[in-house]
Amino acid sequence: MSSESGRKVVVTGATGNVGTSVVRLLAEDPEIGSVVGLARRTPEWAPPKTEWSAVDLASEQADLDGLFEGADAVVHLAWAFQPTHDPAVTWRTNVLGSMRVFEAVAAAEVPVLVHASSVGAYSPGPKDRPVDESWPTHGWPDAAYCREKAYLERALDTFERDRPGVRVVRMRPAFLFKRESASEQRRIFGGRFLPGQVVRPELLPFLPDIPGLRVQTLHTDDAAEAYRLAVRTDVRGAFNLAAEPPVDAELLGEMFDARPVRMPRTAARSAIAAAWNLRLLPASPHLFDAVLRLPLMDCTRARVELGWRPERTATEVLEEFLRGMRAGEGAPTEPMRGRKVG
Repeated sequence: MSSESGRKVVVTGATGNVGTSVVRLLAEDPEIGSVVGLARRTPEWAPPKTEWSAVDLASEQADLDGLFEGADAVVHLAWAFQPTHDPAVTWRTNVLGSMRVFEAVAAAEVPVLVHASSVGAYSPGPKDRPVDESWPTHGWPDAAYCREKAYLERALDTFERDRPGVRVVRMRPAFLFKRESASEQRRIFGGRFLPGQVVRPELLPFLPDIPGLRVQTLHTDDAAEAYRLAVRTDVRGAFNLAAEPPVDAELLGEMFDARPVRMPRTAARSAIAAAWNLRLLPASPHLFDAVLRLPLMDCTRARVELGWRPERTATEVLEEFLRGMRAGEGAPTEPMRGRKVG
């Protein structure tokens, strides 16, 4: 399908945290001739070689077949995190919307599908050693995010069986941050009115050390580079993406010059559940349960087969993100608008 002018790549969820980085890197790639960015609201942002189309994947009227026609690859990133109190709404966008994307890829005969899965798709696993891509992907069933990511893994199993001619790549990144995503992620997980300025060392004399709270992070731009490589490289299957070192209370204590204080899981969960039930906190206690059980990931396959390595350490990622939180950083798209509270 590639023409002399270069490959055409369609990106869903193109205006969010990951989408803005993926679109920018694809637009800078000389082998990519054009990028079509799909989002519910088209942005003012105008990167080179990029055109926009307003599409709501939750709508049955979305004409994805026409938008995918002639594409050399579809990078599917679109995802709704909220409302966490109404999982039927996120299911319509995330699962049913993704199924429409998969069906349209098949109908338009697009040869490559790169899908944004997640560490959240993994079943509970170890915190003392990393697991590779063969670890079961059944998620944590109580958390809508994990449940939906795991369901789509099964949907892609069927898709690959029925469409062996489509090269399917599943990206399973750790938690993704960048400076420009600070305001969006504060609103999604901490709430619209949480001041980013509270994330300062002098205001945090101690940090809760919760058993199991050991996770991995990655800079969004580093993840986007893996997506770009997946479009251009003849690979298929799943790829773990994460930076070192793992993030735990000890590392955060060093960053904030704060003393870790052991806190029981039940106490931390009760506080989160109370705030969530009062609608003071968007992040649900079910997602907290899942995070405590996520395995650490081995990224050897991405290094060997994609030639991918993150440029930033986990510590650098968090330091950049926290600076963005304090400054109310954002980007010129609707989901990424900057906002400083307090």
